[in-house]
Amino acid sequence: MNALLGLSRVIDAVSERIGRFVYWLLLAAVLISTVNAIVRKAFSVGSNAYLEAQWYLFATTFMLGAGYVLLHDQHVRIDALASRWSKKVRAWIEVAGLTLVLIPMCLVIAWMSLPSLTLAYTSGEVSANPGGLIRWPLYSLVPIGMCLLALQALSELIKEIAFLTGRGEDPHAVHEPTAEELLLEELKREREAEEAKAAAHPQGARS
Repeated sequence: MNALLGLSRVIDAVSERIGRFVYWLLLAAVLISTVNAIVRKAFSVGSNAYLEAQWYLFATTFMLGAGYVLLHDQHVRIDALASRWSKKVRAWIEVAGLTLVLIPMCLVIAWMSLPSLTLAYTSGEVSANPGGLIRWPLYSLVPIGMCLLALQALSELIKEIAFLTGRGEDPHAVHEPTAEELLLEELKREREAEEAKAAAHPQGARS
């Protein structure tokens, strides 16, 4: 189990690095979108390559960031029933879901996407739009993203089993907030204080 937990930590570190990398892809997509819009409106000049680059960057963020989101337990959950169950029961449900659904699904999708990727690469498929980009890098995101998500699911499975066998802590326990979360909480408190002050002194707020 110690070796498996070590593997889990390595996978977590990889997902964390990839997740922080895709942050910058979102920024790049925003900048490209902004520049493209300004150039189109101001100079009536546009490029399908820039437009498609936005889609590529968004798709890259979505596909490569799935494992990072799973690492931080931020995928959508329906807790109406799970919140009433014990931690052990929830852990067993996680094990069943990861083993029977998520990991097999990721592997099947990755495998089924390979023929399309191979065909696009060998044929040199290019977007049908004038000035569009080549397609195989976009197709490659599917198997890569699914494999990364499957790896993170394996890491979560190891942590769930470690918890059930008493060799690890609850993977879903609340951890210390990050610096970003602390900053957001502080800003929220300041805004609520200002709103309360304005409500208490409406005349001063209007003046």
